[in-house]
Amino acid sequence: MLYFIVTFVVMLAVIAIMAVGVIFGRRAIKGSCGGGMDKAACVCTAKCDKSKKRDAEAAEAQLSRG
Repeated sequence: MLYFIVTFVVMLAVIAIMAVGVIFGRRAIKGSCGGGMDKAACVCTAKCDKSKKRDAEAAEAQLSRG
C-alpha cells in the first residue's frame, strides 16, 4: 500500500509541474509533429514514415479505383 501511495504522490507532482509549465509557458501541448492534438494530419516539414506510408496507401487506393 505504501508503494501505491508514493507512486500516486509522485505522479500527482509530475502532473502538477507539467500543468504549471503549460500555464506559465502559455503554449499548448503539442504532438511530435508540432500540430495540435485535434489535427489528424501530420504537419512536419519532413514527412515521417507513418505519413509516407499513409500517403502511399491513399495513392494506391486512388489508382485502383479509377
